[in-house]
Parts: sequence; C-alpha cells; structure tokens
Amino acid sequence: MDNKMPTDMSAMVSKSVEQARGAMENYLKFFQNNMSASPWAGTELNQKLTDYARQNVDAAFKLAQSLTQAKDAGEMVRIQTEYFQGQLKALTEQAKDLSETATKSMAGSMKSPFK
Repeated sequence: MDNKMPTDMSAMVSKSVEQARGAMENYLKFFQNNMSASPWAGTELNQKLTDYARQNVDAAFKLAQSLTQAKDAGEMVRIQTEYFQGQLKALTEQAKDLSETATKSMAGSMKSPFK
C-alpha cells in the first residue's frame, strides 16, 4: 500500500490552506479592532493577547503548510506530534505570562490614588 499523497491532492489542500489563511487574517484584524475598543485598550495585557493570538494562528498555518508537503503518513504523524508538543509548551508559557501580566495590571489599578 502506498502512503504517499497524490500531487494534485497536495496542491488542492495547499490552496485550501491559503484560502483559510486569508479568512483567518480577516478574523485577526476583526479581533484586533475589537481589542482596541475593549476596556484594556492600550494595555500590556491587550497587546500580549493580540500577539499570542497571531502567534498561535501562524503556528497552526505553519503546521497545515508542513502537512501539505509531507511525503507520507509517517511524516504527517511526526509533524503533528512536533506541533502539539510545541504548542503545549507555548500555550503553557503564554498562560503563565498572561496570568502574571493580569496580576501586575490588577495590582497597579488597585493602588490607592490617595498618598
């Protein structure tokens, strides 16, 4: 049994990935516009949320692009495994950073203006 992806199928998937990337770019612009209208606008937390959203979307599209170039099922499994391991690490670090930033922000806003 041949585990290789046909060339025309790979091209079709690659085109679909690029179309999805365009749609996601529009969504990220919408997300950024909404974040700029949020109560956190202009804050470090807002900037980090926006940056992390972009990084995670970029990582997902890098995965999709890599999968379209995989030579066989084994390589697809390897690519996915590496992606999930990397994303787990990245999401853990992002959650820690966002928690620290939010805590710092809250502590700063709780300071009494009367000194």
